[in-house]
Amino acid sequence: MYRPAARCLVMVLAALAAAPAFALDAPAAASATRSAAVVIPAPSQVSEIPPAMREMLRTQVISRGFSREQRLQGLVEMIFDRHGLDLQYDADATLTVAEIWQQRRANCLAFTLMFVALAREAGIQARVQEVGQVVSWYQDQDQGFVYSVGHVNAGVGFGGRFATVDLDRNVLYDRRGPQPISASRALAHFYNNRGAERMASGDLEGARAFFNAALAQDNTFAATWNNLGVLENRSGDTAAARRALEMALHLDGRQDAALSNVSAFYRRLGMVVQAQALEQRLRSVQREDPFAQYMFGAQAERAGRLDDAIRYYRQAVRLYETAHQFHFGLARVYFLSGQLGRADRELLRAQELGGAQQQARYQAKLDSLARWRAQQQVRR
Repeated sequence: MYRPAARCLVMVLAALAAAPAFALDAPAAASATRSAAVVIPAPSQVSEIPPAMREMLRTQVISRGFSREQRLQGLVEMIFDRHGLDLQYDADATLTVAEIWQQRRANCLAFTLMFVALAREAGIQARVQEVGQVVSWYQDQDQGFVYSVGHVNAGVGFGGRFATVDLDRNVLYDRRGPQPISASRALAHFYNNRGAERMASGDLEGARAFFNAALAQDNTFAATWNNLGVLENRSGDTAAARRALEMALHLDGRQDAALSNVSAFYRRLGMVVQAQALEQRLRSVQREDPFAQYMFGAQAERAGRLDDAIRYYRQAVRLYETAHQFHFGLARVYFLSGQLGRADRELLRAQELGGAQQQARYQAKLDSLARWRAQQQVRR
């Protein structure tokens, strides 16, 4: 399977999926590549605040007070309150700030770009941040999760320190956490998202235009090279597909999507030895990736392979011991496999690590487990 690099995580309770997968199949039919006129917003237009929105910012935020804390609270209220922007989440809405004002919807990337632009206009120090890897869950974690290779959010500065503003409350960052990125890199994310959306709809020429715009902003963005390789493969240009995919791998030799795509591409070309080497590298990367191990554990759990799920979840915990979500997953499969003592211990550890926000949730799980065990003892 060919997979475009994940765009950004969707918000909890929205349509939870990474960027669509694209099979390594025959080139797309000519009709699929036809495109309406492609209008690519100029870099200056992406975060440009329209006059009416600036006026709302002035009256609801800037005039509220001089402290950054007051203005930050006012900005959050303005964005989500029904008397303000009343912003709605839409996973496919990679929009400019002006388009968000018109349509009152945004995805996580568009929200981040808008939030940073408005915060700066209000005198709040703000920046766009990138996270290398994340896992995000539904609010009901029993139902599943989303795995993604990348994510963006906003950082706001107070006294030399930055706090993170993120649409996804249930996201687990990798150990490096959010890192500030340049304006060019943020724009590359925007154009790459637009390209992925075009490619998903079958508009290959429109997608290519946006991918080229992304690379014009940051030609070291491996995600776009990977997506461009998928596009060129679907267009039937084997040489161009190989160049793009190999560039993605050169820029990020540990990216799952690039390793999977290049190895599949090499197999198609009959380069079996090279494909096997990359597949071995991918397995090696995944063994040391707690998020990949968690993903494999969740897949095994859903398939009813509880022993495999326990093995994967335990490896995830070993690699990232402080992730309460991983302990919760392990507790769940211990419970399902009848290992109640171990389930108890992992739930308690999840509760300890989860902090105040997770205390009530995990306590409810512990109480449920205790009731179930009491019922079992009565039946004996």
